[in-house]
Amino acid sequence: MRIEEIIGFVQALGGVLTLQPQPGDGSPEASWGDSFFYYAPDGVVPRTQPFATIVTGDQPGDRGSRLDRPGAFRLNIAAGTAEFTRITGSAPREPAAQAVDPSAADVLFPHPVYGELGWLAVVDPGPRTDPTVRELLRAAHESARGRHERRAGACGAG
Repeated sequence: MRIEEIIGFVQALGGVLTLQPQPGDGSPEASWGDSFFYYAPDGVVPRTQPFATIVTGDQPGDRGSRLDRPGAFRLNIAAGTAEFTRITGSAPREPAAQAVDPSAADVLFPHPVYGELGWLAVVDPGPRTDPTVRELLRAAHESARGRHERRAGACGAG
């Protein structure tokens, strides 16, 4: 999967606001080239975490994926506890059922920083992870949509 293909897939889910920091927009240089996906049908950035991200470079304290390689990127998905456990074989705060190289391409693994919160990651997703990645993105989008609707209902209920 290419970055553009992932962005197109996620945007086609509907109600998605995609932020793509670039030079000159006031965003930190470390985020330039990355993509952040929010459920925001009104086009306003919500006060929540994105439901998925694409990162194109290593960050301090998060260099294990070796995103310094030409063309390398990592897709991160807020999978939730059930999907995280199904994919990894262990719950988010439990020791990993098996060791995974966080720089290996096309392998789902616990996010190196947000794994304890149920996030999964994959470097350079390809044919092996494509169907699961799409399923996880749909589920993360649906979960974000549900949270958005519950918040909107709570705000309008007063």
